[in-house]
This record gives sequence, structure tokens and C-alpha cells, in this order.
Amino acid sequence: MTGSTGTTGPTEDHTTAPQRDLDRPYDLVGVGIGPFNLSLAALAHGIPGGLATAFYEQRPAFHWHPGLLIEGATLQVPFLADLVTLADPASPWSFLNYLRSRDRLFPFYFAEKFHIQRAEYDAYCRWVSELLPGLHFGHQVDSVRWNPERRLFEVDFTQLDADGEAAALGRSYTRNVVLGVGTEPYVPEPLRPLADVPGVPVIHSADYLAHRETLLAADHVTVIGSGQSGAEVFLDLLRARPAGKERIHWLARTEAFAPMEYSKLGLEHFTPDYTRYFHALPERVRSELMPRQWQLHKGIDAETMAAIHDELYRRSMHGGWPDAVLTPGVRVRTAGRVATTRIELHLEHVQQSTRSRLTTDAVVLATGYRERPVDRMLAGLDPYMRHDAAGRPRIDADYRLVLDDSVTGAVHVQNAERHTHGVGAPDLGLAAWRSAVILNAVTGKEPYPLPRRTAFTSFGLNEHNAREAPSIPAQDRKLTPLTQIV
Repeated sequence: MTGSTGTTGPTEDHTTAPQRDLDRPYDLVGVGIGPFNLSLAALAHGIPGGLATAFYEQRPAFHWHPGLLIEGATLQVPFLADLVTLADPASPWSFLNYLRSRDRLFPFYFAEKFHIQRAEYDAYCRWVSELLPGLHFGHQVDSVRWNPERRLFEVDFTQLDADGEAAALGRSYTRNVVLGVGTEPYVPEPLRPLADVPGVPVIHSADYLAHRETLLAADHVTVIGSGQSGAEVFLDLLRARPAGKERIHWLARTEAFAPMEYSKLGLEHFTPDYTRYFHALPERVRSELMPRQWQLHKGIDAETMAAIHDELYRRSMHGGWPDAVLTPGVRVRTAGRVATTRIELHLEHVQQSTRSRLTTDAVVLATGYRERPVDRMLAGLDPYMRHDAAGRPRIDADYRLVLDDSVTGAVHVQNAERHTHGVGAPDLGLAAWRSAVILNAVTGKEPYPLPRRTAFTSFGLNEHNAREAPSIPAQDRKLTPLTQIV
């Protein structure tokens, strides 16, 4: 393997990507620079002997959910779930080293905050992205192909100028690829025509802060979505609007505004142990299990729920109720404009089997995200890819797309494998561990030793449990008939 690593400052231009020729292919090319590929790049930087890597991102700089960096909003994982610590606590790219570089270790120590604010996490990731070598922003990857004659992947990209227009074309050759293109905001079908019309305030929560002043000026606002983003948007609007004149509706399809599962044993679903267990389940079982686990990752944290109730209670202390309506169990059937400036939502309450209409001046869609489609980018790999019964890509335990045996390189994925690896796929707490798994697979070595066990829960009756149990000689084994077990 070629390349070198360092511990300070960038060694390559972040805007102009060098092209690797056939004689010097990269060991690894990453597509997309979000937290997960940034984690991979940071850990790859620390491998002794070095990996030749390049990471391409079409955006001009790193930004992490800028529309939801609401003042006071915190991560739902501890600060230890940074880019590197859970795989390499001594890495120079840790959150604690970021604080040290800013002379903020003691203030953080005395703040006693296990969960940091989102804005601080975003600032930390930008610090890494501005110093880490091998990251190339303003580069849009157009296609990834396998070249069977050269036994390399060809990665074609377009270099973009400051206005986002094409400035130059390029191609890199690499032995391995990692896709980390992230997700994109999901807009439900009934509201897509309205969200696409300029001037009509129907926005996704991903763009909330950019439209906050417009929303505060609206006479009536409706928030749709029962997850953490919906709760944070509702709380921010509630706090900013005058008492008695809040005029906010909060609607959700779920049967309740439910808390996220945050018990210590419940959190063990976000461990490598559970990831391995889930991946080993039959495909049919995995597909049936995923929808039932929504409260593990789509609920609302208890502090946000308490803050909402406290704010509503405070506004009722002097008599009367705040003009805020919170209704779960409701779905939007259709929607349309009224007099070009207002929005009419046609609602159905699932349990009551009743229908109603709601006229509002603005809508915030806290309706979550979907995996960003990569079919066009990977069209050249389609003949080699293997799919499951539902048409989804098959992904092995090391996060590799299952490809034809003739492909000697690997394409790994990040945050596109919930159907094979479970609820932890989008969780920041597993970012460093997954990056370590990928790098161990890419190098064929173990630059990052991985823990054998990470949870007190044994999720299945498997060989791990048998190995942990003391051996009992066959002649001493006594089996109790099932009929005698109470």
C-alpha cells in the first residue's frame, strides 16, 4: 500500500483532487464526506504505513444538518461517540483533542455535559474536515465502474466551481470504494406538490432554521412528524410565539408522542453484538423486525418531552390553555392551496376512522430521511451486484456489497445497510466501530483490534454463549423433559 500519514495539518489541497493513474491507484476512495466517511478518513489517517486515500464530496465544505442546529439542541449520543474514540481513544482527531486545540478542556470538564450540543458537534467535525488530508470538497462523483482488465475501480468525478458549476472532469483508480452519501429529506407523497411550489411555506425540518423567521411570522403553523426533529421544532416555535396566541398544531401518524427507548439495556441494541446478531438472522426475520423497532430510533428523548410539557404548563398557570393542539394517530390524506397563500390539509384519524380539514399558513415536515439513491452512480456495477428478495443490495458482515466473484475489489457502504445490520446503521455511536471493521477488511490486517463482546445482553442462543459457558461432560448432562418446566 502506498501513501503516508501525518498528525498535523493538511498535506493535500482540499479543493483540487489529484488523479491517480493506473500505476499508482488509491487503496481506498470514499464517496461523500458526512460524519461516517469523515470517521473512516480519520481512522485511515492513523494506520501505520499509511493508506492512499481520497474522499470526494460535492458540497463546498462540511456541514451537518445545518437546518436543525437549534440553540440548545443536543446529540442523542454521548460525546464519546465522536469520529474515532470508540475505536482509537488516542487518535488526534478525537473530540477531546478538538477541545484541547481550542483551550476548552477545563470549561468542558466543569460543564459536566455528557451530551454535547449539535452545533458543537458540527464545529468539531468541521475542524477535522479542515485539517485532515485527502478530503476533496466541491467534487461530485458521477460514476463508479469495475474495470475487469485492470482489476481496479474507476471513479469519475466532476470538479465544481464556487457556484456549483462544472469546472473540470477527472478520474481516479482505486482498489476499494466506500459509499457514504448519506440520506436526503423525505417528503410524503400528498405534500410533494406543495413543497415544490415556490412561495408556499411547506418546508422540511432539514431547512427549518433557514425559514424560521418566516414561520414565526405566520399566523398558524402545523408541524407534522412525531420524532425528535418534530419535537424540537415544535418546542422552538412554542417558546418563540406569544402566550395565548401560539396557534400551532402538531400532528403525527404514530399512536402517541412516544419516548425513545433509552434504558441502559435498551441501548444495547446499538452495540456491535446486536449488529452481528441482526445480520445473522434470516432475511425474512430481519424485514419483519425492523418496523417493530421504531421506538429505538424514532421516538423523542425524555428531556425534550419534559421541556415541551413544562412550557405548555407554564403557559396555563394564569388560567386558560395555550393555543396549541397536539394530536397523534393522524395521517395526511391529501393537501392543497387555498387562495394561493394558505394550505388545507385533509386529515384522517386512524383509530376513530374520522376525517377532518385543517387550514394553516405554514407546514414543517419533520418526516425523516431516506437513503439517497445511488442507482445512477453505480449503474456500471449493476451486472456484478447481488440483491435480496426485496431487490435490496446484499451486504456482508464487513459492510461490503456482495458482488460477483470476478470483482476482486470491494465496495463498502455506510448508513445504507439498515436492512442487513439493523437499527444501529444511522447511529453515530457505531460510526468509529464500523469504520474500524471496514479498514480491517480493506487492509486484511487488524490495525484496529475490535472488542469480542460489547453487551451484557445475549441476543440469541448462539455459539458465543456456548463458548462462554463451562464445559459439562456428556455423562454428567441431565436433560429435563419440557413437560416438567414451569
